[in-house]
Amino acid sequence: MAEKSAPISEEIQLVIFKIGDEEFGVNIHQVKEIVRLVPITPIPRAPKFIEGVVNLRGQILAVMDLAKRLELPSRPRSEKTRIIVVEVEDNTVGMIVDEVTEVLRLPLEKIEKTPQIVESEIEQKYIKGVGKLDERLLIIIDLANILSLEEKEEIKKIEEEKSNEKI
Repeated sequence: MAEKSAPISEEIQLVIFKIGDEEFGVNIHQVKEIVRLVPITPIPRAPKFIEGVVNLRGQILAVMDLAKRLELPSRPRSEKTRIIVVEVEDNTVGMIVDEVTEVLRLPLEKIEKTPQIVESEIEQKYIKGVGKLDERLLIIIDLANILSLEEKEEIKKIEEEKSNEKI
């Protein structure tokens, strides 16, 4: 007797994190790892949202404060603060977030186009859409557009310079 299979719903798996009181999500395929906050070495004349660089198991990695990048208020750093290490095209970069809360699957039909009001507060190019999950709204970030081409080149240059320095 053949069993009826349920229709397959397309979904996306997201890493959910907070900046201030807002919840955001990024595609799990772009996340390499999530690490505790480690000491960050500041870089002179870096863009204002770049906190500096860290040595992550021998790899020099530029770290950005995602709250500053998105022009949002953030909480003071705490035990919950994390660095999400992401792959943005050919760049690996760390993003400081207030807290990583969960990994979840969200059906694509629960994601809506970014509302006009949100577009005015956060640059639209950073946002893929808004996910609806019960009473929660998740702002889904498009990591491919979080950095401009010039910023990506600057980050690569910073990482290369720090990697080549003699300690």
